[in-house]
Amino acid sequence: MPLDPRVQAFLQAAQAASTPIHEQTPEQARQEMLAQTHMLGPGEAVANVTDASLPGPGGDIPIRIYQPDVRTPSPCLVYFHGGGFVIGSIDTHDGMCRAMANGAGIIVISVDYRLAPEHKFPAAVDDAYAATCEIIRRAEQLGIDPQRVAVGGDSAGGNLAAVVALMARDRKGPELAMQLLLYPVTDANLETRSYLEYAEGYMLTREAMGWFWNHYLTDPAEREHVYASPLRAADLSKLPPALVITAECDPLCDEGDAYAERLKQAGVRVAYTCYPGMIHGFIRRAKVLQDGRKALEQISQALRATLAPETI
Repeated sequence: MPLDPRVQAFLQAAQAASTPIHEQTPEQARQEMLAQTHMLGPGEAVANVTDASLPGPGGDIPIRIYQPDVRTPSPCLVYFHGGGFVIGSIDTHDGMCRAMANGAGIIVISVDYRLAPEHKFPAAVDDAYAATCEIIRRAEQLGIDPQRVAVGGDSAGGNLAAVVALMARDRKGPELAMQLLLYPVTDANLETRSYLEYAEGYMLTREAMGWFWNHYLTDPAEREHVYASPLRAADLSKLPPALVITAECDPLCDEGDAYAERLKQAGVRVAYTCYPGMIHGFIRRAKVLQDGRKALEQISQALRATLAPETI
């Protein structure tokens, strides 16, 4: 399957206007991602959007709550943004969260976890788990149903969602209803077929992922830790059902596929889709890429079917 022509045009424009991320400082890369986000335009209107914070292991964790006009207590998606553990924020993924809240008809809470290199592994993991626990503890106050809470994220955020699901199982709670993993980072192995085949020229590069991992981890030995590389976990059983979405022309495609397969082998209910001709991050760019809109519709349907089946 060749690269989608609309993606090709997008890539040519994007590459002409940006500096390779591995040549930037983390702060420069954060500002560039934010500027690129502004170019996508405003997100959908949601009935109620509120910024708040939760107590975390390293101080307050900022969150953004998206509450469409739905009956409460509502199902909830706790969402972790992508950005290689180094860049990204609740602002860069505001549009996605608005679309998912409206599309699924549920409350979405976006978590602004601590970023590397200022806060190395496992700071992001600790924040993600702590925020999920605190959201469920405050379920009544937030208007959510604690029995219908999912975790989700894209790229590095997909890693955090998968890891929070593992931690919740290992630590005997909280109970989660679903995991939404969008082109997730699942392994610190940069030698897969997709890493080598799509090493450069497809938005996310192999060199950029090396840059991200080097900023995120203190010691290369941490690549083996299952809360950094969940694909390396010996046991993936007794985890919540998963929707895993990957993009064909993405260095991370193979590890997302492998994680979905490992989950299935462990007896977890998994729905898996690889979008042909698509690149990493295509869902966040749904305004310019038709398959991004298609994926958002798939995500919304899966969230409704799993968390709020009575609305189908």
